[in-house]
Amino acid sequence: MQLKTRIAACLAALCGTIGAAQAHNLWLLPSSTVLSKSEWVTVDAAVSNDLFFFNHVPLNIERLAVTAPDGSAVALENVHRGKLRSVFDLNLARPGTYQIALVNSGLNASYKDASGQARRWRGMPEKFAAEVPANAQDLKVTQSQGRVETFITVGKPSAVQATGQGLELVPVTHPNDLVKGEQATFAFHIDGRPAQGVEVVLLAGGTRYRDAKDEIKAVTDAQGRFSVTFPSAGMYWMEAQAQDGKTSMPQAKVRRLSYAGTFEVLP
Repeated sequence: MQLKTRIAACLAALCGTIGAAQAHNLWLLPSSTVLSKSEWVTVDAAVSNDLFFFNHVPLNIERLAVTAPDGSAVALENVHRGKLRSVFDLNLARPGTYQIALVNSGLNASYKDASGQARRWRGMPEKFAAEVPANAQDLKVTQSQGRVETFITVGKPSAVQATGQGLELVPVTHPNDLVKGEQATFAFHIDGRPAQGVEVVLLAGGTRYRDAKDEIKAVTDAQGRFSVTFPSAGMYWMEAQAQDGKTSMPQAKVRRLSYAGTFEVLP
C-alpha cells in the first residue's frame, strides 16, 4: 500500500481550506502530553510545510472531538482560528488518558457535463445527488476517510478505545508511555480488523532545521502490528494510509483511508 496521506483528498476532508494537492502535514500539538495532576492544556492545530511550524494554514477543527477516560465528551474552550493555526484549551479534570481526534469523510468526483466540459466536485455524501448531475459522463468518485489525533494522560494511563471505523491506530504500547531507546509496538486496524501491509512513516519534529527528514519506516504484519525504537526524545508525527473498495455509496469505487498522529517521546 502506498503512503499518500498528504494528498488532496485528505486535505479536503480534514481542512476544508486547500484546493490543490500539495505536500503538507496535518497535525495537532498539545502543550503537554503527560500530566501528574489535573491541569489545563493548550492544543495547536495546523497544516504546514514543516512539522510543528506554523507556515501554511490553520486546521479546520469544527468536527474535532475530545474523549475523556470515561468516554464522555470534553468541551473545547477559548477556541480561536487565526491565519496560520487554530488553537483551543482543554480542562482535563479526570485522571486517565484523553483522546483528541479530528475524524472526517468526504467524496471527490470528476466528470464531464452535458456540454463535454470537465468538472470536479468535492463534498459530503448527502449532497452528491443534488450537486452532481445524474447524467454526468465519465464519472469517477472516490471516498476519503481521515483521522488526525493525539493523546494526553493525567496521572495513571487508561486504555484507548477504538471505534472500529476507518483506519485507526490501536496502541499495544501506551501512546503516552514512549521512551527514547525503548521499543514501542502499535497496530493499525481498518474497520476494527487488523490491517496488514500498511506503510507507516514517523518523523521527528523540527524538519525545518535539518537537511534530511530522517524518516523511520515500518510495515504492519499479519496482526496489523509494527514496532519502532525512537532514537531521540521529542515530538514525533506518524503517518499512514490504506486503500480499499469498501465505500458507503455505490457511485464511489475506491475508499482512501489516512491517519496522522502526534506523539511525545520522553528521555
